[in-house]
Amino acid sequence: MTDEELTHTDESGKVQMVDVGSKPDTARRAEARGTIHLSASTVDAVRDNDVKKGDVLATARIGAVQAVKHTWETIPMCHQIPITNIDTAFQVAEESVTLTVAVETTGKTGCEMEALEGVTTGLNVVWDMVKAAEKDSEGQYPGTRITDVEVVAKEKRELA
Repeated sequence: MTDEELTHTDESGKVQMVDVGSKPDTARRAEARGTIHLSASTVDAVRDNDVKKGDVLATARIGAVQAVKHTWETIPMCHQIPITNIDTAFQVAEESVTLTVAVETTGKTGCEMEALEGVTTGLNVVWDMVKAAEKDSEGQYPGTRITDVEVVAKEKRELA
């Protein structure tokens, strides 16, 4: 990688935020997805809204939205961007829950980090809500894991 490709460093190699001031505003959308693997009985409890801590998916949705809105506070080189839309969707399977978060903005930089933050936080909320049911006799979570977190779509459209 050449120095010209390192956009988050200055000429001396010091980390810095990218200057996007001269870039034109564009409409942008990013979508990320990830999965939490759980026991079938825990997934049934999530599906039936029968978890002692409350409605797992509703709470995870709120956590995902909050994370999207606060990404700039937790990822050091992210700009604070105007979020115009957040969409969350859960797919509940036999032994897993998949969360997809789509984020839209109009501005000078993309929103893929926001989508990733929404997915990871939403899945962490699921884990937190069900951890008592997933814990084994030794206090471990042998089958619980978060996997396949990735950006699955990224779009940029010039404004008219």
